[in-house]
Amino acid sequence: MLSRRVANDESELLQLLADVLTLGDEVTWSIDLTDGGAALAITILFNHGQPVHYISGRAIHRASEGCRGEGKTDAKDAAVIAGQARIRHDLRPLRTGDEAVTDLEILTGRRADLVADRTRTVNRLRARLTGVFPGLERALDLTGTGPLVLLTGYQTLASLRRTGKKRLETWLRNRKVLRADRLAETALEAAGRQHTSLPGEKMIAQMVHTLAREVMVLNQQVAELDKAIEARFREHRDFEVIISMPGLGVILGAEFLAATGGDMSLFGTSDRLAGFGGVAPVPRDPGKISGNLRRPRRYNRRLQRVFCISALFSIRHCEDSRRFYERKRAEGKRHIQAVLALAHRRVNVLWALPRDGRTYEAVPPTVIAA
Repeated sequence: MLSRRVANDESELLQLLADVLTLGDEVTWSIDLTDGGAALAITILFNHGQPVHYISGRAIHRASEGCRGEGKTDAKDAAVIAGQARIRHDLRPLRTGDEAVTDLEILTGRRADLVADRTRTVNRLRARLTGVFPGLERALDLTGTGPLVLLTGYQTLASLRRTGKKRLETWLRNRKVLRADRLAETALEAAGRQHTSLPGEKMIAQMVHTLAREVMVLNQQVAELDKAIEARFREHRDFEVIISMPGLGVILGAEFLAATGGDMSLFGTSDRLAGFGGVAPVPRDPGKISGNLRRPRRYNRRLQRVFCISALFSIRHCEDSRRFYERKRAEGKRHIQAVLALAHRRVNVLWALPRDGRTYEAVPPTVIAA
């Protein structure tokens, strides 16, 4: 009934809205993005009281395989989205987001980018340092502040030997490095095990110096972002509820809110939340076979990371989680299977706490008298 290219401009989007509403009284909008370039269009639709549904790019790709031809164009994708919205009744409706949750989405997304940049830079630093001084690379934790400060001043065998332990220790203490004596001793022991200078040492030393400073800058940016995330997270109504869950700290709790939108009613049941987070098995029962389960392929990777990492932390610090994990291991499940089972169990609790508006309380073990 209507198909045309529209620029991501407010005036054109408003004109499109007016043209579509003239086609009929009942209109449903469907879109394959929920943020970024689609933010303006979604906000305009919300402001005009229009229902908007989300359909994933994977679903569009699979549905387009049943269409004629192999070409991929914006017009074809739009037609597929419209067709899917017309025949499907399981599409997730989008809702106006909480301002705090929107801010946390932005902050946690930026943090994920910085952490990825830091990981890549640390890997480059390790590779360069291994090229001239493998013993020092093996002895130092290159994510810590002390070793990075050391590498900004000393990168080669000769420089460490010339300095000596006392001067190196004093140099580190002046830069407020903790356990400067132990770090100086470790560096000089590594220098004592290698007596061969490798080709390109001078140039690589300059690159090591630059990379170490870059990692320090990224560490500082991540630390500042963590403070901003905590400050914004504390303003959310479910802050106390979420962090009361064992294994969920400030960062993981903020990522949980950012991934779910903070509204548990969107999922309907805890099983849907577990499936969205990739910790619930998916049935695969062809023919007469039943009870055949497999790991899901479509899920939110960031949310699964939150569920699994928090489950691992809870095994260390929560007696209930540790007992559940050990029981699953005793049943013959592998480590990853036991962790996923624990994560699924914890999702049931985490889904109910914000719904009921109460914090987590550990259940004392039942004592049975003989």
